[in-house]
Amino acid sequence: MKRRDFLKTSAIGITAPSILMSDDEIRPNMNDPLILSTWEHGLPANDVAWKVLQNGGSAMDAAEAGAKVPEADPTSTSVGFGGLPDEQGNVTLDACVMDSDGNAGSVAFLQNIKHPVSVARKVMEETKHVMLVGEGARQFAVSHGFEEIDLLTDESKMAWEKWKKKRREMMPHETHDTISVLVQDKNGDLAGTCTTSGWAYKMHGRVGDSPIIGAGLFVDNEIGCAAATGLGEEVIKTTGSFLVVELMRQGYNPTAACEEALNRVIKKHNGNLDFQIAYIAIRKDGNIGSACIKDGFEYALLQKGKNNLYKIKGTI
Repeated sequence: MKRRDFLKTSAIGITAPSILMSDDEIRPNMNDPLILSTWEHGLPANDVAWKVLQNGGSAMDAAEAGAKVPEADPTSTSVGFGGLPDEQGNVTLDACVMDSDGNAGSVAFLQNIKHPVSVARKVMEETKHVMLVGEGARQFAVSHGFEEIDLLTDESKMAWEKWKKKRREMMPHETHDTISVLVQDKNGDLAGTCTTSGWAYKMHGRVGDSPIIGAGLFVDNEIGCAAATGLGEEVIKTTGSFLVVELMRQGYNPTAACEEALNRVIKKHNGNLDFQIAYIAIRKDGNIGSACIKDGFEYALLQKGKNNLYKIKGTI
């Protein structure tokens, strides 16, 4: 059996893409920066991230700046300030970052801090740890100059009080649009961020995939980067973003890698899914990809100065 034929039917047990690339064949995308983010609120996030790149900022600088836009937007009820609360009425935030050197930082179950993505970056740059959670994360943020505020807006409080009357369990895709921002700068370096207020009316203390390195976000500057949105529990079980990057390492193009990562979830449920998961990915050579389980997912791509929103058809 030829090596290429073997790779097509390798250990994963399914037919792989017909054209496979080894990691030493991936040529870095130089002098053509791009920004890829999730959902419609990725459009303003991309605009701010692009300005950072144009002013000489790094991929990490741009990814952080972009993610802060929906974090500060009270109308974005799945991220940051104004996010829908948990079942007890508390807004709890999760975020993570990874830079081009493989460094990572994360916070989970953080309360009263508007920009968890910036706290996650501080964890990455100012400590020997990767993740801080809960009260420890809050104390760390305050000690580094982050202002405490009430994250629960009047609108989100009203929505929560209305929900309490029926207490119907909301699925994440009904209320939940995590913002993930992937950036490749002019030097070809990659970085990413992922930030959310999580599943609306979730159990107090619940944490999804967004702050989990390898689940909500993964960056390998030699290969590419990927990020997730949707039902975090299922993303965690398959270490989804890490899987997408590793599939690109095996030679899958970014879209095929995203699709195969979804297939792992779909097979576990025998195709009977009442939830959404979507992935976005950038390969080191500048190729991008995305896939989702159900119709309705959108990603924003800014490249060559043009910022556009694309709707993706589901795989089932």
